[in-house]
Amino acid sequence: MNTQAIAVDVMGGDRAPDEVIKGIVETVRTHPIDLILVGRADLIKRELSRHRDVLKRVTIHHAPDLVEMDEKPLEVLKKKESSLYVCAKLVAEGKAGGFVSAGNTGALLAAATFVVGRIPGLERPALATPLPAENGVVILIDAGANAEVKARNMLDFARMGIAYAKILGISKPRVGILNIGEEEEKGNSLVKESHELLKKELGEIFVGNVQARDIPFRMADVVVADGFSGNVVLKSYEGAIKFFVETLKKEMRKKPFPSYIGALMMKPVFNALSRRFDYREHGGAFMLGVKGVVVKAHGSSDALAIYNALKVARKGVQMHLPQMIEEMIS
Repeated sequence: MNTQAIAVDVMGGDRAPDEVIKGIVETVRTHPIDLILVGRADLIKRELSRHRDVLKRVTIHHAPDLVEMDEKPLEVLKKKESSLYVCAKLVAEGKAGGFVSAGNTGALLAAATFVVGRIPGLERPALATPLPAENGVVILIDAGANAEVKARNMLDFARMGIAYAKILGISKPRVGILNIGEEEEKGNSLVKESHELLKKELGEIFVGNVQARDIPFRMADVVVADGFSGNVVLKSYEGAIKFFVETLKKEMRKKPFPSYIGALMMKPVFNALSRRFDYREHGGAFMLGVKGVVVKAHGSSDALAIYNALKVARKGVQMHLPQMIEEMIS
Protein backbone atom coordinates (compact mmCIF):
# COMPACT_ATOMS: atom_id res chain seq x y z
CA MET A 1 0.00 0.00 0.00
CA ASN A 2 1.33 3.41 -0.97
CA THR A 3 -1.38 6.04 -0.82
CA GLN A 4 1.16 8.85 -1.33
CA ALA A 5 2.34 7.57 -4.72
CA ILE A 6 1.03 9.05 -7.97
CA ALA A 7 0.56 6.87 -11.05
CA VAL A 8 1.24 8.53 -14.41
CA ASP A 9 -0.36 7.47 -17.69
CA VAL A 10 2.81 7.79 -19.77
CA MET A 11 1.00 6.79 -22.98
CA GLY A 12 -1.94 9.23 -22.69
CA GLY A 13 -2.18 12.49 -24.63
CA ASP A 14 -1.45 13.96 -28.04
CA ARG A 15 2.25 14.42 -27.25
CA ALA A 16 2.86 11.24 -25.27
CA PRO A 17 5.16 9.64 -24.38
CA ASP A 18 7.97 12.14 -25.11
CA GLU A 19 6.53 15.25 -23.43
CA VAL A 20 5.07 13.22 -20.55
CA ILE A 21 8.48 11.77 -19.76
CA LYS A 22 10.14 15.18 -20.01
CA GLY A 23 7.63 16.50 -17.48
CA ILE A 24 8.32 13.53 -15.21
CA VAL A 25 12.08 14.12 -15.36
CA GLU A 26 11.69 17.78 -14.35
CA THR A 27 9.27 16.87 -11.53
CA VAL A 28 11.46 14.17 -10.01
CA ARG A 29 14.51 16.43 -10.09
CA THR A 30 12.78 19.31 -8.31
CA HIS A 31 10.27 17.67 -5.92
CA PRO A 32 10.27 14.83 -3.40
CA ILE A 33 7.61 12.75 -5.14
CA ASP A 34 6.85 9.05 -5.48
CA LEU A 35 5.85 8.26 -9.08
CA ILE A 36 4.69 5.05 -10.73
CA LEU A 37 5.19 5.31 -14.49
CA VAL A 38 2.58 3.23 -16.31
CA GLY A 39 3.06 2.24 -19.94
CA ARG A 40 5.35 0.19 -22.15
CA ALA A 41 8.25 -0.64 -19.85
CA ASP A 42 10.81 -1.02 -22.65
CA LEU A 43 9.92 2.39 -24.08
CA ILE A 44 9.98 4.12 -20.68
CA LYS A 45 13.36 2.60 -19.76
CA ARG A 46 14.80 3.58 -23.12
CA GLU A 47 13.60 7.19 -22.75
CA LEU A 48 14.97 7.39 -19.21
CA SER A 49 18.30 5.76 -20.04
CA ARG A 50 19.76 9.27 -20.43
CA HIS A 51 18.38 10.23 -17.01
CA ARG A 52 19.70 7.52 -14.73
CA ASP A 53 19.22 9.66 -11.62
CA VAL A 54 15.49 9.79 -12.40
CA LEU A 55 15.28 6.12 -13.37
CA LYS A 56 16.51 5.16 -9.89
CA ARG A 57 13.78 7.21 -8.20
CA VAL A 58 10.68 5.99 -10.04
CA THR A 59 8.77 2.73 -10.27
CA ILE A 60 7.87 1.39 -13.71
CA HIS A 61 4.66 -0.61 -14.12
CA HIS A 62 4.33 -2.34 -17.48
CA ALA A 63 1.10 -1.80 -19.43
CA PRO A 64 1.43 -2.97 -23.06
CA ASP A 65 -1.80 -1.41 -24.36
CA LEU A 66 -3.15 2.14 -24.60
CA VAL A 67 -6.45 3.94 -25.12
CA GLU A 68 -6.43 6.09 -28.26
CA MET A 69 -7.69 9.68 -28.08
CA ASP A 70 -10.60 8.93 -30.44
CA GLU A 71 -11.78 5.65 -28.89
CA LYS A 72 -15.22 5.31 -27.34
CA PRO A 73 -15.06 5.97 -23.58
CA LEU A 74 -16.25 2.57 -22.36
CA GLU A 75 -13.62 0.77 -24.42
CA VAL A 76 -11.20 1.44 -21.57
CA LEU A 77 -13.11 -1.06 -19.40
CA LYS A 78 -12.31 -3.79 -21.95
CA LYS A 79 -8.66 -2.75 -22.28
CA LYS A 80 -7.52 -3.96 -18.89
CA GLU A 81 -3.85 -3.84 -19.92
CA SER A 82 -4.01 -0.24 -21.13
CA SER A 83 -1.98 2.39 -19.29
CA LEU A 84 -5.12 4.34 -18.35
CA TYR A 85 -6.97 1.33 -16.92
CA VAL A 86 -3.89 0.17 -15.00
CA CYS A 87 -3.44 3.64 -13.45
CA ALA A 88 -7.04 3.57 -12.21
CA LYS A 89 -6.61 0.02 -10.87
CA LEU A 90 -3.49 1.00 -8.91
CA VAL A 91 -5.53 3.70 -7.17
CA ALA A 92 -8.47 1.34 -6.56
CA GLU A 93 -6.12 -1.22 -4.97
CA GLY A 94 -4.47 1.38 -2.73
CA LYS A 95 -1.10 1.09 -4.46
CA ALA A 96 -1.31 4.75 -5.44
CA GLY A 97 -3.18 7.71 -3.98
CA GLY A 98 -3.98 9.20 -7.35
CA PHE A 99 -3.15 9.29 -11.04
CA VAL A 100 -2.57 11.78 -13.83
CA SER A 101 -3.49 11.38 -17.50
CA ALA A 102 -3.59 13.65 -20.53
CA GLY A 103 -5.50 10.99 -22.43
CA ASN A 104 -9.07 10.51 -23.65
CA THR A 105 -11.41 12.47 -21.32
CA GLY A 106 -14.36 10.12 -21.74
CA ALA A 107 -12.21 7.08 -21.05
CA LEU A 108 -10.72 8.81 -18.01
CA LEU A 109 -14.23 9.46 -16.68
CA ALA A 110 -15.19 5.81 -17.22
CA ALA A 111 -12.04 4.53 -15.50
CA ALA A 112 -12.47 6.95 -12.60
CA THR A 113 -16.15 6.05 -12.18
CA PHE A 114 -16.10 2.28 -12.61
CA VAL A 115 -12.56 1.32 -11.57
CA VAL A 116 -11.58 3.86 -8.89
CA GLY A 117 -15.23 4.10 -7.80
CA ARG A 118 -17.62 6.89 -6.86
CA ILE A 119 -17.93 8.53 -3.47
CA PRO A 120 -21.19 7.26 -1.90
CA GLY A 121 -24.14 9.53 -2.59
CA LEU A 122 -22.70 11.03 -5.77
CA GLU A 123 -24.09 9.82 -9.07
CA ARG A 124 -21.53 11.34 -11.45
CA PRO A 125 -17.97 12.58 -11.07
CA ALA A 126 -17.17 15.94 -12.67
CA LEU A 127 -14.15 17.91 -13.82
CA ALA A 128 -13.44 20.96 -11.66
CA THR A 129 -11.20 23.58 -13.27
CA PRO A 130 -10.02 26.72 -11.46
CA LEU A 131 -10.20 29.61 -13.94
CA PRO A 132 -8.09 32.75 -13.35
CA ALA A 133 -10.34 35.58 -12.23
CA GLU A 134 -10.33 38.88 -10.38
CA ASN A 135 -8.62 38.46 -6.96
CA GLY A 136 -8.33 34.70 -7.27
CA VAL A 137 -10.02 31.91 -9.20
CA VAL A 138 -13.48 30.72 -10.16
CA ILE A 139 -14.15 26.98 -10.08
CA LEU A 140 -15.92 25.80 -13.23
CA ILE A 141 -17.67 22.45 -12.74
CA ASP A 142 -18.38 20.41 -14.88
CA ALA A 143 -15.65 21.37 -17.35
CA GLY A 144 -16.11 18.51 -19.78
CA ALA A 145 -16.81 15.12 -18.22
CA ASN A 146 -20.62 14.88 -18.62
CA ALA A 147 -22.16 16.27 -21.81
CA GLU A 148 -25.72 15.40 -20.77
CA VAL A 149 -26.89 15.69 -17.17
CA LYS A 150 -29.97 16.13 -15.00
CA ALA A 151 -30.77 18.80 -12.43
CA ARG A 152 -29.83 16.52 -9.52
CA ASN A 153 -26.38 16.07 -11.10
CA MET A 154 -26.00 19.84 -11.27
CA LEU A 155 -26.74 19.99 -7.52
CA ASP A 156 -24.03 17.39 -6.90
CA PHE A 157 -21.60 19.44 -9.02
CA ALA A 158 -22.44 22.49 -6.91
CA ARG A 159 -21.79 20.62 -3.66
CA MET A 160 -18.47 19.26 -4.90
CA GLY A 161 -17.51 22.72 -6.13
CA ILE A 162 -18.33 24.21 -2.73
CA ALA A 163 -16.19 21.58 -0.98
CA TYR A 164 -13.28 22.21 -3.36
CA ALA A 165 -13.60 25.99 -2.91
CA LYS A 166 -13.44 25.59 0.88
CA ILE A 167 -10.31 23.49 0.50
CA LEU A 168 -8.83 26.37 -1.51
CA GLY A 169 -9.57 28.69 1.41
CA ILE A 170 -12.89 30.28 0.37
CA SER A 171 -14.90 30.05 3.59
CA LYS A 172 -18.35 30.80 2.16
CA PRO A 173 -18.32 30.12 -1.59
CA ARG A 174 -20.98 31.77 -3.74
CA VAL A 175 -22.51 29.48 -6.36
CA GLY A 176 -23.90 30.47 -9.74
CA ILE A 177 -25.25 28.53 -12.69
CA LEU A 178 -23.97 29.15 -16.22
CA ASN A 179 -26.65 30.71 -18.39
CA ILE A 180 -27.22 33.01 -21.38
CA GLY A 181 -28.69 35.76 -19.21
CA GLU A 182 -29.15 36.85 -15.60
CA GLU A 183 -32.96 36.60 -15.53
CA GLU A 184 -34.49 33.49 -13.93
CA GLU A 185 -36.69 32.78 -16.95
CA LYS A 186 -33.67 32.51 -19.28
CA GLY A 187 -32.14 29.23 -20.42
CA ASN A 188 -33.21 25.76 -21.48
CA SER A 189 -35.27 23.31 -19.41
CA LEU A 190 -32.19 21.84 -17.69
CA VAL A 191 -30.91 25.24 -16.56
CA LYS A 192 -34.35 26.38 -15.37
CA GLU A 193 -34.93 23.19 -13.38
CA SER A 194 -31.40 23.31 -11.98
CA HIS A 195 -31.84 26.97 -11.04
CA GLU A 196 -34.94 26.13 -9.02
CA LEU A 197 -33.27 23.17 -7.30
CA LEU A 198 -30.05 25.01 -6.42
CA LYS A 199 -32.00 28.00 -5.12
CA LYS A 200 -34.02 25.70 -2.85
CA GLU A 201 -31.11 23.57 -1.61
CA LEU A 202 -28.28 26.11 -1.34
CA GLY A 203 -30.14 29.11 0.01
CA GLU A 204 -28.35 32.44 0.26
CA ILE A 205 -25.04 31.24 -1.19
CA PHE A 206 -26.75 30.68 -4.55
CA VAL A 207 -26.39 33.90 -6.56
CA GLY A 208 -28.42 32.79 -9.58
CA ASN A 209 -27.43 32.88 -13.25
CA VAL A 210 -23.92 33.82 -14.34
CA GLN A 211 -23.05 34.66 -17.94
CA ALA A 212 -19.76 33.45 -19.39
CA ARG A 213 -18.51 37.03 -19.77
CA ASP A 214 -18.92 37.57 -16.00
CA ILE A 215 -16.74 34.65 -14.91
CA PRO A 216 -13.44 36.64 -15.00
CA PHE A 217 -15.03 39.25 -12.73
CA ARG A 218 -15.82 36.58 -10.13
CA MET A 219 -19.58 37.06 -9.93
CA ALA A 220 -19.53 33.65 -8.21
CA ASP A 221 -16.81 31.47 -6.70
CA VAL A 222 -18.28 28.29 -8.19
CA VAL A 223 -19.98 28.20 -11.59
CA VAL A 224 -22.03 25.07 -12.30
CA ALA A 225 -22.60 23.83 -15.84
CA ASP A 226 -23.26 20.69 -17.82
CA GLY A 227 -20.03 19.26 -19.22
CA PHE A 228 -20.75 20.33 -22.81
CA SER A 229 -21.35 23.99 -21.98
CA GLY A 230 -18.56 24.03 -19.41
CA ASN A 231 -16.02 22.71 -21.87
CA VAL A 232 -17.07 25.29 -24.48
CA VAL A 233 -16.47 28.04 -21.90
CA LEU A 234 -13.11 26.54 -20.93
CA LYS A 235 -11.87 26.31 -24.53
CA SER A 236 -13.19 29.81 -25.32
CA TYR A 237 -11.36 31.15 -22.27
CA GLU A 238 -8.10 29.56 -23.45
CA GLY A 239 -8.54 30.72 -27.05
CA ALA A 240 -9.47 34.31 -26.18
CA ILE A 241 -6.48 34.73 -23.87
CA LYS A 242 -4.07 33.24 -26.41
CA PHE A 243 -5.48 35.49 -29.14
CA PHE A 244 -5.13 38.58 -26.92
CA VAL A 245 -1.51 37.86 -25.98
CA GLU A 246 -0.44 36.99 -29.54
CA THR A 247 -2.20 40.04 -31.01
CA LEU A 248 -0.58 42.28 -28.42
CA LYS A 249 2.87 40.99 -29.36
CA LYS A 250 2.25 41.51 -33.08
CA GLU A 251 0.99 45.06 -32.58
CA MET A 252 4.02 45.94 -30.46
CA ARG A 253 6.37 44.84 -33.26
CA LYS A 254 4.62 47.20 -35.70
CA LYS A 255 5.16 50.31 -33.59
CA PRO A 256 8.01 52.86 -34.02
CA PHE A 257 11.28 52.26 -32.18
CA PRO A 258 10.51 54.42 -29.07
CA SER A 259 7.24 52.52 -28.57
CA TYR A 260 9.14 49.24 -28.95
CA ILE A 261 11.49 50.31 -26.12
CA GLY A 262 8.46 50.99 -23.96
CA ALA A 263 7.09 47.57 -24.80
CA LEU A 264 10.36 45.96 -23.74
CA MET A 265 10.09 47.73 -20.40
CA MET A 266 6.60 46.25 -20.02
CA LYS A 267 7.77 42.75 -20.95
CA PRO A 268 7.84 41.44 -17.34
CA VAL A 269 4.21 42.51 -16.93
CA PHE A 270 3.17 40.82 -20.17
CA ASN A 271 5.06 37.65 -19.22
CA ALA A 272 3.38 37.53 -15.81
CA LEU A 273 -0.03 38.01 -17.45
CA SER A 274 0.71 35.31 -19.99
CA ARG A 275 1.76 32.84 -17.29
CA ARG A 276 -1.33 33.50 -15.22
CA PHE A 277 -3.64 32.62 -18.09
CA ASP A 278 -1.57 29.80 -19.60
CA TYR A 279 -3.35 26.44 -19.15
CA ARG A 280 0.05 24.76 -18.89
CA GLU A 281 0.77 26.67 -15.69
CA HIS A 282 -2.38 25.29 -14.06
CA GLY A 283 -1.54 21.70 -14.94
CA GLY A 284 -4.87 19.95 -14.88
CA ALA A 285 -8.37 19.59 -13.49
CA PHE A 286 -9.47 17.37 -10.62
CA MET A 287 -12.03 14.70 -11.41
CA LEU A 288 -14.13 15.16 -8.27
CA GLY A 289 -16.56 12.62 -6.88
CA VAL A 290 -14.34 9.53 -6.92
CA LYS A 291 -12.46 7.76 -4.13
CA GLY A 292 -8.99 8.68 -5.32
CA VAL A 293 -7.20 11.74 -6.67
CA VAL A 294 -7.66 11.84 -10.45
CA VAL A 295 -6.16 14.70 -12.47
CA LYS A 296 -7.00 15.28 -16.14
CA ALA A 297 -4.21 17.12 -17.92
CA HIS A 298 -4.87 18.97 -21.19
CA GLY A 299 -4.87 16.63 -24.21
CA SER A 300 -2.05 18.58 -25.88
CA SER A 301 0.01 18.87 -22.69
CA ASP A 302 3.73 19.50 -23.08
CA ALA A 303 6.40 18.89 -20.43
CA LEU A 304 5.49 22.06 -18.51
CA ALA A 305 1.82 21.11 -18.34
CA ILE A 306 2.67 17.58 -17.15
CA TYR A 307 5.06 19.00 -14.55
CA ASN A 308 2.29 21.21 -13.15
CA ALA A 309 -0.34 18.46 -13.38
CA LEU A 310 1.87 16.27 -11.19
CA LYS A 311 2.18 19.13 -8.69
CA VAL A 312 -1.63 19.44 -8.64
CA ALA A 313 -2.01 15.70 -8.06
CA ARG A 314 0.63 15.72 -5.31
CA LYS A 315 -1.26 18.50 -3.52
CA GLY A 316 -4.54 16.61 -3.82
CA VAL A 317 -2.99 13.46 -2.37
CA GLN A 318 -1.33 15.33 0.49
CA MET A 319 -4.59 17.12 1.34
CA HIS A 320 -6.59 13.85 1.18
CA LEU A 321 -8.93 15.64 -1.24
CA PRO A 322 -11.45 12.78 -1.85
CA GLN A 323 -11.86 12.17 1.89
CA MET A 324 -12.36 15.89 2.55
CA ILE A 325 -15.01 16.13 -0.16
CA GLU A 326 -16.78 13.03 1.16
CA GLU A 327 -16.84 14.49 4.68
CA MET A 328 -18.08 17.89 3.52
CA ILE A 329 -20.84 16.42 1.36
CA SER A 330 -22.01 13.95 4.00
